Amino acid sequence: MLRKLSFGTLCFLFLAAFEASGQPAVTNTVPALAGGLPDMGASVLRVVGALIVVVGIFLGGVWLFRNWQRLAVRRGGAPRLNVLEVRSLGQRQAIYVVAYQQQRMLLASSPAGIALLSHLPAVEESEPAAPAPGGRMSFADAFQQVLNRKQ
Repeated sequence: MLRKLSFGTLCFLFLAAFEASGQPAVTNTVPALAGGLPDMGASVLRVVGALIVVVGIFLGGVWLFRNWQRLAVRRGGAPRLNVLEVRSLGQRQAIYVVAYQQQRMLLASSPAGIALLSHLPAVEESEPAAPAPGGRMSFADAFQQVLNRKQ
């Protein structure tokens, strides 16, 4: 029989049983405020101000989330890992000259992965490497040096 009763009927029965038990019924009266109602303009101003603060905090969080990497790099100084030169050898193969601090390495990438081909001569800060006419050693010259050293 309880399954056939609607929610509204059940609420009405509950309230009727609550009143019959001698407990005071729930009323919709608003208690009188001691100081009266607050000024409408001040309330609206507080709500708008709080909304502006919340939106500002949200937008600041979004900006930090998108730019935290740039901020971290600036604090750490110059990047120590650099790709000096890249040459494609085909559709999915390439050779990279990579520098990390004072070391230089020749790396190859292919669909199978990345492999270290050779360590190149280290560049010292005090003495620059023999530059090509363009200002720095070309990839072909560096590759030829590696091949000559291996022989």
